[in-house]
Amino acid sequence: MQAAKAVSRAFDDSLSEKGGSRPVWLILLALMDGAYRTQSDLAVTIGVRGPTLTHHLASMERDGLLTRTRLSENRRVQAVALTAKGRMLFHKLRQAAMSFDRDLNERFTAAEMDTLRALLGRFGTGDAVGLGPDS
Repeated sequence: MQAAKAVSRAFDDSLSEKGGSRPVWLILLALMDGAYRTQSDLAVTIGVRGPTLTHHLASMERDGLLTRTRLSENRRVQAVALTAKGRMLFHKLRQAAMSFDRDLNERFTAAEMDTLRALLGRFGTGDAVGLGPDS
């Protein structure tokens, strides 16, 4: 538990250094595929409740990272899309995430990573935590 918290805090710090946060990163990552997304789709994708997502989206919209548009066929539903500024931040945060992943993985030999993947796989979390064979 302590190791997970330490790694999580270090990852959050690396995102913060580039002007982001974990929630912002998760939202940008989900939207980067360019597909049409509603707020409710996005909440399910990143695993948060609607009100929590609404809070983050409002902040990101104020910062010019995304737009929210009510659908004409159903005014209660909002489509969410990235702006150019949001895409630029995504690329900065992606570089931070890749660098963090590289630095973290350099602490282990290939054999140790295989062992770690196998152990975490017993919980069904190996790929979910970025320790899959393509990481």
